[in-house]
Amino acid sequence: MSSDDRKSTTERISLVSAEDATGDTKVLFDAVTAMLGRVPASYQAMAHSPLVAKMLVPFNATLQREGAGSVLETKIKEMVVIKTSHVNGCAY
Repeated sequence: MSSDDRKSTTERISLVSAEDATGDTKVLFDAVTAMLGRVPASYQAMAHSPLVAKMLVPFNATLQREGAGSVLETKIKEMVVIKTSHVNGCAY
């Protein structure tokens, strides 16, 4: 994906900032911040449908943390996230 493709994607999908979050979206962002220490762009995009985003929090926790049937350590999962972000040219 070229940088032009990435730019056009971000222009098509607006992100809800944590500062602008209210109601269910604020509750969602508070939960995600407690789990991850920040609100990733994926959740800022999903915030347009807070119900769907809230349903994904437990799924995301299972994917990124130990337990709930997961066999990989959190350290390995975090390394995969970092490598994938790097390969895709993410700035975070």
